[in-house]
Amino acid sequence: MKEFIGVIEKLSKKIQRQINLMEVCGTHTVSIFRHGIRSLIPSNIKLLSGPGCPVCVTPIEDVDRMLYISKQPDVILTTFGDMMRVPGSNGSLYKAKAEGADIRMVYSPLDALKIAENNKNKRIVFFAVGFETTSPLIAGTLFEADRKNIENFYIYSVHKLVPPALEVLVNTEELKLDGFILPGHVSTIIGSKVYEFIPLQYKKACVITGFDADDILHAIAMLLKQISDNEPKVEIQYKDAVKPDGNPKAIEFINRYFEPADSNWRGIGIIPKSGLKLKEKYAYRDAQKIFSISGIKVREPQGCKCGLVLRGVKLPTECPLFAKICTPENPVGACMVSSEGSCAAYYKYGRS
Repeated sequence: MKEFIGVIEKLSKKIQRQINLMEVCGTHTVSIFRHGIRSLIPSNIKLLSGPGCPVCVTPIEDVDRMLYISKQPDVILTTFGDMMRVPGSNGSLYKAKAEGADIRMVYSPLDALKIAENNKNKRIVFFAVGFETTSPLIAGTLFEADRKNIENFYIYSVHKLVPPALEVLVNTEELKLDGFILPGHVSTIIGSKVYEFIPLQYKKACVITGFDADDILHAIAMLLKQISDNEPKVEIQYKDAVKPDGNPKAIEFINRYFEPADSNWRGIGIIPKSGLKLKEKYAYRDAQKIFSISGIKVREPQGCKCGLVLRGVKLPTECPLFAKICTPENPVGACMVSSEGSCAAYYKYGRS
């Protein structure tokens, strides 16, 4: 650790200006807070947290649609645990469950498929949330559903793709980014080549890294070296897990069932081709086509700055609700729900 800190200090003095680096992985955000990395590096290096939490970037409108579907006859809604607590316009899935809706927390989409297999007289909907890391597992579950001829299993896909969001962020002038700490888990699937447009078109430094303090400090040192030498590129620090071409089998499974689609990101808005929707040949599994969802009025929580936090424009402490009205026990915005959310991480590790 001391070795990397020494290199960082030396390079930061050589560059002699403020350097803005953004991590776009929720696990990196938590690690940076937990290890106090901001306090270990020179003050002219600013670490910004981006939209690296899939729970956080899921917009309220999709939560509202899940609430609507959960109240339809003969429906069992299944979802990962964090999504149960994300506030919609009029309550959360936890609240709907308490009011009588059959909503079940699962640890895997295969758990949801098992529920469908055991409840043939019900329609089982899985709220499919995540980045490229989880989408191969959803695709594999769809494969199993067809193989076993389980006809009552559907998904509502709000999967997000990381590279299109990075292009939006790098073009956000107020951030003035110099480089990215790229996500480790996502990159095990999609590899490093998909990020090459960032140094080629935008001249920004990129390093894919692991999650220990040494990994992150090493990545910062590598980024500073690129910036100091004016040689932006995509480097892999996390070499044990990430290959340039990623995981071809996982990518093949994603492409078999899904295709890119315009997608709404909380705090950012519609990003072209940044989501995954089921291909038309699998429309019989698409909850958005099975259920008629219309006339839902979305209401954003007053005073919540979750969207600005997700864009890296504001710190959690700059939100007037932070640690007052909005806490992990009573989240107003999605950034306080997931352990990977910037507000939740800042609440737990950064308030001092």
